[in-house]
Amino acid sequence: QVRLVESGGGSVQAGGSLRLSCAVSIYATSYCMAWFRKAPGKEREGVAAASGDGSTDYANSVKGRFTISKDNAKNTLYLQMNSLQPEDTAMYYCAGAFLRGTCPMTRVWYTVWGQGTQVTVSS
Repeated sequence: QVRLVESGGGSVQAGGSLRLSCAVSIYATSYCMAWFRKAPGKEREGVAAASGDGSTDYANSVKGRFTISKDNAKNTLYLQMNSLQPEDTAMYYCAGAFLRGTCPMTRVWYTVWGQGTQVTVSS
C-alpha cells in the first residue's frame, strides 16, 4: 500500500519561501507525482506535476515561482515555493498516479493522496 506523508507547510509573509516535502512509501516516484492545493471556497487545483522521467508541468499561476522535483533515491517529492503571495494560501496535497508519460494536472487521475499540509501567506 502506498502512503504519502507531506511536511514543510507553515506561515510566511508575502515574498517568502517554503519547501514542501512528500515522503513516499514505495518507488512511486517512478510514476506521476503531483502537488495540488485547496483554498477555502475553491476547488482543489493542480499546482505542479512531475513524471517518472523527470518532465514537469506547472499551473500558470505558479510558473516561475514554484519548482517540483523528486529524489528517487529517497522516494521523496518536493515543492520549492518562492515569492509566495497571499493567494497561495491553501492546504497543499501530495498525490500519486500510477501513470507513465505526460502527467495530468487533474485530480481524477490521482488515486493516492497525502493528508495535506497547510501553507498560509500573510500580506
